[in-house]
Amino acid sequence: MRILLYSGKGGVGKTSVAAATGVQLARLGLRTLVMSVDPAHSLADAFALRTGLFDAKTADPFEVRPNLYVQEVNIQVELKRHWREIAGYLTTVLRTSGLGDVEAEEMAILPGMEELSAMLYVNQYRKQETYDVVVLDCAPTAESLRFVSMPTTLDWYMKHVFPMERRVLNAVRPLLNRMSPVELPADSYFANIKELFTRLDGIDTVLQDPQVTSVRLVTNAERMVLRETQRAFVYFLLHGLSVDGLIVNRVLPEEASQSFLAASRESQQQVLEEMASYFAPVPVRQVPMFAQEVVGLERLDRLADLLHELDPNPVAVTRTERPYSFDRRNGVHQVRVAMPFAEKGEVGLFMKGDELVVEVGVFRRHIGLPTTLAALVPLRATFEDRTLVVELGEPT
Repeated sequence: MRILLYSGKGGVGKTSVAAATGVQLARLGLRTLVMSVDPAHSLADAFALRTGLFDAKTADPFEVRPNLYVQEVNIQVELKRHWREIAGYLTTVLRTSGLGDVEAEEMAILPGMEELSAMLYVNQYRKQETYDVVVLDCAPTAESLRFVSMPTTLDWYMKHVFPMERRVLNAVRPLLNRMSPVELPADSYFANIKELFTRLDGIDTVLQDPQVTSVRLVTNAERMVLRETQRAFVYFLLHGLSVDGLIVNRVLPEEASQSFLAASRESQQQVLEEMASYFAPVPVRQVPMFAQEVVGLERLDRLADLLHELDPNPVAVTRTERPYSFDRRNGVHQVRVAMPFAEKGEVGLFMKGDELVVEVGVFRRHIGLPTTLAALVPLRATFEDRTLVVELGEPT
């Protein structure tokens, strides 16, 4: 099962692009699920599904047309299915603190529960081979990064904290329950956590496997949006995911040059040139601005036709090698840059804001750095096989 993850800044049109990609894949004969991982769901709106028709099925995939299913994770349903013991205990504690029943139930929905519920479904569908492709319409960039980092964080917690926490509480629960105004969580609370973690088993490996999971960043040709797209690109790579394409949405057509939008089009073209330079060799595809809002199957079909022209086979594995990665060896931070076509020669390195600029002959690469590395300076560069290794250190 292929997993295609669509992310980007809020408002760039990623839901429309994800939905149209699902339409395109279903037309190719692939069993396709488009799932919303954004708590502020808009997937049903993109497909213009009638509220009464869709709400009855919000917890489960709903068939829109042959081979095409839509799912919006409903946290209220998921609380009963997956989080019963955890939410029940939290609600009890919050009621004891003085909150009313409704407020306590609302506060018991912790950040991340919805994203984890979506991940449970993805892992289930993968193991059961329910679909050929799952298209994830993710929340804006920061929440998307939380989504992909959760498995690693949970794995650490379950290995290093959970066993000790459970043992200690089992030993002291009878005594502390007599002294505490709130009862400590029962062992069923921990059993619920362990059961959820077991069902997530393997999802971290799947997300980091470029043969299975690909990230597509949806953006607009605007400078402010470009900066967030650059940061997202860096952090997805940092989390070990493969970004194999960018979709620049709402690009003004050439005829806009003859209208009051001429200055906007010129600005967009400048940003598009920067994108091509910054993200190479990852392809940057352009989707023109539609005259009408892309809502409903008819308009999604039109957008799917355009996407098909740009990329006839969205599930093809086109990139297995990350353009660059970050590492730390022997106490030294390294940026490892894939340069399969660069010849060994004089290498130029300099910092530009929070970017490392690498020059090898006529080849130039702008590399956005994580916050922890942005204050460092390049010390030296060496070639290892077809990879340029740049060492970073404190400025002297």
